[in-house]
Amino acid sequence: MEHGESITSLVIVVIAAFLTPILLHRFRLKMIPVVVAEIIIGLIIGETGFKLVEESSWLETLSTLGFIFLMFLSGLEIDFSLFSRKKRGKQTENKMPNPVKLATLIFVAILILSFGLSYLFVLLGFIDNVFLMTLIISTISLGVVVPTLKEAQAMQTTIGQTILLIAVIADLATMILLAVFVSFYGDSSGNMWLLLILFGVGVLLYFVGKYFRNQSFLEAMSKGTIQIGTRAVFTLIIFLVALSETVGAENILGAFLAGALVSLLAPNQDLVQKLDSFGYGFLIPIFFVMVGVELDLWALFEEPKVLILIPLLFLALLVSKVIPVAILKKWYDTKTVVAASMLLTSTLSLVIAAATIGERLGVITSEMNGALVLVAVLSCIITPPFFKKYFVNQEEVEHSDSIAFIGINQATIPVVRELNPDEFEVHLFHTRQDKIEDKHTRSIFDINQLDNYDIATLKNAGVFDHDIVVVSTGEEEKNEEIATYAKNNDVGRVIARIETPVIEKRLQEIGVDVFSVLLSSKTLLKALIEAPNVVNIFTQQESALYEILMNNTQYEGILLREFPFTGDVIMVRIFRGKDSIVPHGDTELRVGDRLIVTGSQEYVGDLQRLLEYV
Repeated sequence: MEHGESITSLVIVVIAAFLTPILLHRFRLKMIPVVVAEIIIGLIIGETGFKLVEESSWLETLSTLGFIFLMFLSGLEIDFSLFSRKKRGKQTENKMPNPVKLATLIFVAILILSFGLSYLFVLLGFIDNVFLMTLIISTISLGVVVPTLKEAQAMQTTIGQTILLIAVIADLATMILLAVFVSFYGDSSGNMWLLLILFGVGVLLYFVGKYFRNQSFLEAMSKGTIQIGTRAVFTLIIFLVALSETVGAENILGAFLAGALVSLLAPNQDLVQKLDSFGYGFLIPIFFVMVGVELDLWALFEEPKVLILIPLLFLALLVSKVIPVAILKKWYDTKTVVAASMLLTSTLSLVIAAATIGERLGVITSEMNGALVLVAVLSCIITPPFFKKYFVNQEEVEHSDSIAFIGINQATIPVVRELNPDEFEVHLFHTRQDKIEDKHTRSIFDINQLDNYDIATLKNAGVFDHDIVVVSTGEEEKNEEIATYAKNNDVGRVIARIETPVIEKRLQEIGVDVFSVLLSSKTLLKALIEAPNVVNIFTQQESALYEILMNNTQYEGILLREFPFTGDVIMVRIFRGKDSIVPHGDTELRVGDRLIVTGSQEYVGDLQRLLEYV
């Protein structure tokens, strides 16, 4: 009989999770995040509503796995490249400081202010533990911030990147501080040093993963029934979760660390999509529905103290973000700053984690747990719509890439003259002793004259602060030296002129793009002889290749065979992150995709307007 009851409850929860996004779409409730809607549905079918769901070992297990997988995906969402991005080459009078330093400063201010507010809650008798309340007030939901920024087309803007960095740092710091909290107040209190074992193993696994990541045999094992990448990820999650519990930390810390490790290893986007599909398609919805199921709002209303706590805590969440984020007023208008602080007020998964752990450790009551979860849900319902309504993208409209040319000669001059100034901000670097014969180039572009091409000289000239560096001096060895240094110092793209195959191979192995004047000429002549029609694609305007950035969220996830565009355009290739995808009918479009297409200029222009602008 018990078995039947548990299956029945599982079926009800799964059906509820399935119907939630359909109902949101049907009633056009786009302002409510799906995870919040799942909690609300849980309230309706659970203790607060019709009490259709009973206790079940099935649901308990799947809900725990959903929570673990949610923490894993939270770690996976962290883009560590944000911490190493260079400043753009273009300077402004009122330039912003380093975004990482600015985001860190803002989060430290949030943490300090959260501590002060938490101390007030302790003095008022709402809670006894100031450390736990500090964590709860200072948390920011990365899972809410990321999709909201994407929907507002703000992800690639400076303010969007700053908001994202603050959320990332908050996610990392509060998760680590939560582990420290458990080490002090848990059953294994006093063994905080054991956390070093967990992080040490994490570092070791990172280097192991980095070594095996590019092994050729793994590519063959990543398809079919083997799916070695997926197996490796789940093995990593389970191993670190088990190790986390062994050293006295929470299992979610191990899961979060596993996600961060996978993110550091720059996983294949197809693998990330599979993990997202599995997590947000099955396990995570069960967890959020069960959060609502177990939340008894009627019990909260019977406790006057808890009822008073709810608006006060929401106010504390707002104050803790609005005041520190006000520093951005130096660079942005008031409406933008307020909208940013409102979005950073959203908090969910880590509050649920902290509240659950606090109740289990006896630091807070079940009613307090429910109040904290309810405030987290309210923050996710109220703040994202506010951000979307009041955020106006007044960013620097020019999204031009800053490109530095080292060496001005017959190989680079024609390219420099042809580059679209609206798309590329060109900076030329040349030695004083080398004369530039092209007077037209010399008159149009401001050329930075250098004494030599030594690394120190180039560094002082700010060459490596640009998005793209093209190295084309007259010496191959010097080109290799400069290109290697640029790549090792986080320049986004490095292109070098190399004629020797051995040097070419060395540079390609570290991710440097290589071009050869001799090889280009030879290849073009051979192609003209063997396949002239192929060459026409590159040389004739009507059949040229074009690159289009997919930036319209309306077509996010749509299959190519269902794409409503019938113009004379053929999609040749899709670049997604580091992956190159051959498009077919079942290929999904994703925001951020770079589409390589061919066709008439008229239809390519129509497609560009359709995809790049909302």
